[in-house]
Amino acid sequence: MRSFIILILGGCMVCSSGAHGAPINELVTQAMQGDHRDPANVERDRYRHPLQTLRFLGLRSDMTAVEIWPGEGWYTEILAPVMRPEGIYYAAGFAMTASRTPQWREDMQIAYMNKLGKQPDVYDHVVSTELSYPERTTIAPPGTADIVLTFRNVHNWMQGHYAPGMFRAFYRALKPGGILGLVEHRAKPGATMKTMIESGYVTERHIIDLARQAGFELEAKSEINANPEDTKDYPEGVWTLPPTLRLCAEMDEGPDQKRCDRKYRAIGESDRMTLRFRKPVTSTTAK
Repeated sequence: MRSFIILILGGCMVCSSGAHGAPINELVTQAMQGDHRDPANVERDRYRHPLQTLRFLGLRSDMTAVEIWPGEGWYTEILAPVMRPEGIYYAAGFAMTASRTPQWREDMQIAYMNKLGKQPDVYDHVVSTELSYPERTTIAPPGTADIVLTFRNVHNWMQGHYAPGMFRAFYRALKPGGILGLVEHRAKPGATMKTMIESGYVTERHIIDLARQAGFELEAKSEINANPEDTKDYPEGVWTLPPTLRLCAEMDEGPDQKRCDRKYRAIGESDRMTLRFRKPVTSTTAK
């Protein structure tokens, strides 16, 4: 089957509705404005465009949704309250006992679980699962998820040389007709594998190939999270930009560091692709 690809500049092709017919934009906006959110996370809304992104990816509040590697919980702060009334929200975090899991990821996962425990009125319906290829790949019961969401993760899997296995895990978790929604730092076309792994920027072509090899069809792409100011040629790769600002962090405090900080904050966060894939309706097993 040939994929139907539409370029969306700001809106969404999939008109999603939430609980009892309420527009998803109302539910997401309420979550974004909630007092449970970390102020530092709120500051990043202008770079990550969560409302437009989730609308485009096709989220509904009555879905069974899986978020891949939620990290410190940036999107969890939004997804958990949106999904709480009617949906099911799986947070497929770092595996605590897997051989691939470095200590910093274990520490981040512990902090994430503590975050959930401190506010049960917001997070009591979050279902925590583990994802580490190949040890832990059942992110939700197979064939039950309506949507799998992953934000800025593919470069990590490429560095570990297990990206194809992760896409197969998503495919297996999704229902036929289910959605894979993906946001990733975008490399310049033609970037080599070495450049992608070292810089953290990935070409659209490579991600589309990974998804298709797992059985997905590309349905649409959006420029919601594009940043034309990002030149993608920094000494510390994508981590030169906010929020990491690695190059500036390695400098001694003083005027040069302040200039560095101003320079990269003015660029903003990375240029990102936003892609929506679909598991074919006729599919019953992962490839």
